[in-house]
Parts: sequence; structure tokens; C-alpha cells
Amino acid sequence: MINNVTLVGRVTKDLELRFTQSGIASTKFTLAVNRTFKNAQGEQEADFISIQAWRKQAENAANFLKKGSLIGVTGKIQTGSYEKDGVRIYTTDVVADSIQFLELKNGTGGSQSTPNYQYTGGTNQGGSQGQYGGNNNQPNYTKVDEDPFANSKAPEVSEDDLPF
Repeated sequence: MINNVTLVGRVTKDLELRFTQSGIASTKFTLAVNRTFKNAQGEQEADFISIQAWRKQAENAANFLKKGSLIGVTGKIQTGSYEKDGVRIYTTDVVADSIQFLELKNGTGGSQSTPNYQYTGGTNQGGSQGQYGGNNNQPNYTKVDEDPFANSKAPEVSEDDLPF
């Protein structure tokens, strides 16, 4: 069975970090994800999806995300239910396996004046402890030039080298 979700959207309000009785950090927030089409009036619609994060992932999200932050989330759908005033209420949440911050801290991730960076290796997930600890390898990012071929010469190809 496959249960995998990938979302990109904006956080709808500032996050609140909570702890279970056993001291495990958690946070629950809503992610606004734009639909791929517009309605009959030409307006962009969005779905508001409940996201749940645990442990270090929750701590990082609560410390660094704020209302309007653009993030990517991968995780799994989890359903549940509870009873309130004699009525059964059903819930559907995405339990985050990974949360990626898609904007720089100042919130100008897509701006032309902001340098672009490319992931070049490293990982935050490690060993038998998974993504919540153990390995301190940090991802490596390097600045990406606007045109990676600007200083290179076109290769010389003779007619004999072409297959057609």
C-alpha cells in the first residue's frame, strides 16, 4: 500500500509548539495549497490542509515558520475520529515526514534580487534514528549562476559524428 503526499503551500497562521505528557514536541497547522485552476470568476481557489509535525520537525517548524511562509511538505495521510457532545467527528491530517523551507528568512525567496542556491549534497536524516536526530550532516548549498553555459564554448561536431 502507498500512502504518500507532497504539498507546496503557505502557512495560514503562526505555529504553536505543544508537548505531550511524555515531553514529545508537536505542532498542528493549516497549509493553504492553490488549486491548478481558477473558478468561473477567474479567482484562484485554495485547499486548506491540516498538517501535523512531531519531534524536531515540529520544533523547527514552530521556531522558523510564520504566517505566509512558503513550504513544501511530504508526509502521509492519517484519519481519525473523536466524539464531541455525542456527535462523532472525523478528521483527516497529513503527518509530516519532511518540511522544506522554500523561502529565505526575509521572505523574498522568489525575488530577482535574491541569489539562487542549489543543493549539492549532505542530509539531515541519518542512521537508525531517522530524521529526528543522530546525524549532524548539514545540507550544502552553492550559488547558482543565471546561465551555467555563459562562459563555455559550443562543442565542435562534424557531419560524420551525427547519426542522421
